[in-house]
Amino acid sequence: MDPCPFVRLIFESLALKLPQATKPDGFGVYSTTPCFCKLRLKNFPSQTVLLPLSSGSGDSPPESSTSAAGFHLDSLTLRRLTGKPVMLRIEVYTGRMGRTWGISCGKLVGRVQVTMDLGVSQTRHLVFKNGWMKLGNEPDKPTAKLHLTVRSEPDPRFVFQFGGEPECSPVVFQIQGNIRQPVFSCKFSADRSRSGSLPPDFTSKNRGWIGTLSGEKERQGKERKGWMVMIYDLSGSPVAAASMITPFVPSPGSDCVSRSNPGAWLILRPHGFSVSSWKPWGRLEAWRERGPIDGLGYKFELVTDSGPNNGIPIAEATMGVKKGGQFCIDSRVSRDSALSLRSPVKGFVMGSTVEGEGKVSKPVVQVGMQHVTCMADAAIFIALSAAIDLSMDACRFFSRKLRKELCHDEQDSSS
Repeated sequence: MDPCPFVRLIFESLALKLPQATKPDGFGVYSTTPCFCKLRLKNFPSQTVLLPLSSGSGDSPPESSTSAAGFHLDSLTLRRLTGKPVMLRIEVYTGRMGRTWGISCGKLVGRVQVTMDLGVSQTRHLVFKNGWMKLGNEPDKPTAKLHLTVRSEPDPRFVFQFGGEPECSPVVFQIQGNIRQPVFSCKFSADRSRSGSLPPDFTSKNRGWIGTLSGEKERQGKERKGWMVMIYDLSGSPVAAASMITPFVPSPGSDCVSRSNPGAWLILRPHGFSVSSWKPWGRLEAWRERGPIDGLGYKFELVTDSGPNNGIPIAEATMGVKKGGQFCIDSRVSRDSALSLRSPVKGFVMGSTVEGEGKVSKPVVQVGMQHVTCMADAAIFIALSAAIDLSMDACRFFSRKLRKELCHDEQDSSS
């Protein structure tokens, strides 16, 4: 099982040094003005980053700096860019980010560009720029300077794709270029009578999980519970599972699952030599976010031996319900800096595509090479991908119908 080549472009040590405003018709920028930059790479969405200001002299490194999320280049993109100069364009602005009445609020300070050759980036760490760059071309006038480090590092990943929607019990393929090789099979089941939807052996030995996570949330009427996805290897042995441990129920007086009352899954892996013995690896909570953007909120944490109340959160975000998005465990792109500091994982762990509500979904799963030592390691990420994909359905408004594969009985079909 070989990984696919990926490269991460990293932009860090970003800071801005501004000249003093001495005349009304001069540069007109003061140190208290907020500043930001836009990073543009062809065929990628632009990224916007707030810039800290540096007051140091000469070419010494900035006192404080920031970083951008960066770009991930897959094998197809790398093949397309090999042998060609790749241009990174950076625009620096002062003023507020965003637009008012369709007009940008920021004032352009200047532009710089960095040329990159990605020819050997799949096997080596490369530094394309490290230092200050002038934003103006007039030597007689004081100019602003941008400090940045642009580098790349290999980031090989295993790539998998579900052959169908997770609720349809599909085969899962490993993808390598144009080669698709079956590596796992899925079995989805939905049983309202199953308590917490856990494997029998786990249920009998781990009552604390059921009491803590589902408790009294089960109620008559509208609820979605008992969903489970089993992952099998090619020999038919179970290697991972995703179990809906807490039912998805609407909050009182509403038609959707709220953040204060989320549904939850356990991601399980076999434990010991018995095929019926399981150990929890992770816990996923999901809910419906209401606000300017209708979204699916989620939080994922690693389970520890200390019990269900001592998990380690490593991912929390919201994706749009209409268009879907990407479930991602990546410390470099986490919006919560405190979460990143507490997380035991560094760099890219996994990513999984999630289609919007009501759309056909065949999740594509990427897993960082360093997190996979055998096929069973990959299987737990497949189970997690199935859980987040099914959560999009579990968090649908209860006034809307679910597809028949997800419905337990006639009552659910009409909910």
